[in-house]
Amino acid sequence: MRRKTIAVLCFLLAPSLCWGQDDRRPSGQQQPPTKADAEFLQAADEVMAQMSKLLSLPIREPLKRSVRSREEIRQFLIRQMKDDKDDAKRYADRRALEALGLIPKDYPLDQKLLALLTEQIAGLYDPKEREFFIADWTNPAEQRMIMAHELTHALQDQYFHVEQWEEAVKSNDDAQLARESVLEGSAMIAMIDYLLRTTGKSSRDISDLDPTMLLGDVADSPELSQAPLILQDEIVFPYVPGASFVQRALKEWSGWPDLHKLFENPPASTQQILHPDLYFRGVAPAKIDLAPVTKAVPAGWKKLDENVLGEFGTNEVLKQFLGKDRADDLAPSWTGDRYAIYQRESGTRTLLVIRMKLSDETAAARFFGAYSELLEKKNENRKALLRRPNFFSFETPDGGVFLRCVADECLIAEGSTREMFEGMTRAIHWPAGPLAPRPPAQPGTTSVRQGSAPAGRAALRSGPSPAIPQQPVPVSPAL
Repeated sequence: MRRKTIAVLCFLLAPSLCWGQDDRRPSGQQQPPTKADAEFLQAADEVMAQMSKLLSLPIREPLKRSVRSREEIRQFLIRQMKDDKDDAKRYADRRALEALGLIPKDYPLDQKLLALLTEQIAGLYDPKEREFFIADWTNPAEQRMIMAHELTHALQDQYFHVEQWEEAVKSNDDAQLARESVLEGSAMIAMIDYLLRTTGKSSRDISDLDPTMLLGDVADSPELSQAPLILQDEIVFPYVPGASFVQRALKEWSGWPDLHKLFENPPASTQQILHPDLYFRGVAPAKIDLAPVTKAVPAGWKKLDENVLGEFGTNEVLKQFLGKDRADDLAPSWTGDRYAIYQRESGTRTLLVIRMKLSDETAAARFFGAYSELLEKKNENRKALLRRPNFFSFETPDGGVFLRCVADECLIAEGSTREMFEGMTRAIHWPAGPLAPRPPAQPGTTSVRQGSAPAGRAALRSGPSPAIPQQPVPVSPAL
């Protein structure tokens, strides 16, 4: 599901970007240097020296610098997107987002993302070419702030080889987003410290730093304001929760000289970014084994991808259908998950399977109540609805939808059959389910409800918030 972005939004107070790829400009496009270019080069050298001192990272090698037009940046993005992932992975990402209900079916994801980033890019550090460039339309008064952010990346790259560091967890989208949050969060805090450098203060002295204060109005960005919520949130996440996480780390340790600790022992999940106490206590996500479930999927289905939602992704799915407050209440009870997205080999129908572990049985009951409601909102065209304690299902034109929770785990399958789902639960050694023979649909009705709603649904509205796990759990392998 992860769509690795390469730019932060320019509606941030200090517009800046993350990572680019190889930029091969066609010959003949270089423009003669101007006075503004010379001023830019001098300013970049000055800010690089200032950031090197601030971060306690001596400059190891010279850095290429350039100024680029919006069209040059757009062409850069097109090449970057082509190099970033193969076509199969890009297709799998889109189908997973569609199946989760986070983007409309047939949404032109790549085209919209290209337009959004072209609108927003103000400056960028390219680790392949060891080059920093800035957009020629940026406000001169803000250029040094942009430089402070991006040249932090350049210095980090000289010491920690950031591209390889991120790629080390490329099979885990959630872990990759956590590492991106270290990169962008540290660059945001470094930018704040750059602005405070003559005051004798630093970000460590700010007890109530709110990174959202650096945000402008999304409505001022036409492309961003029209983008699906998942794209808005995923682009902003590394910079806002990421900044809060890094500030906490610098306070816990001895400031910038200890930054290397975040690269040597990076956060394993977005949950650790959102709840830094878990990182400092060593509480990592549970390792979820999806292999038995996927082996129960019959022939005729092609697996497109297998990955991790994380607390961030779980929150996004809940928020899409149940609203922010309920999502923020429920998502912290996540302790681990793994999902797989399949496509029918004879067509385009998809199968989505999610195995999720919650913090305890109470949290799983609350999740069951909320997610069953979510599934109903997501699938208006449904029939043969069956509700039992901890089991919920109905039929849609695209296949059956099933949700079952046992102890502190839940299994979700959308686009399945009843036989397939029962095979999945047997494969993970769950006890025989509470199913009775499916009742025939009554004439003139669209659903049949049996049993009562589980207590978790009532607890969802009035019970206490689920606790974040207090004891360390097995570390997940490196969404």
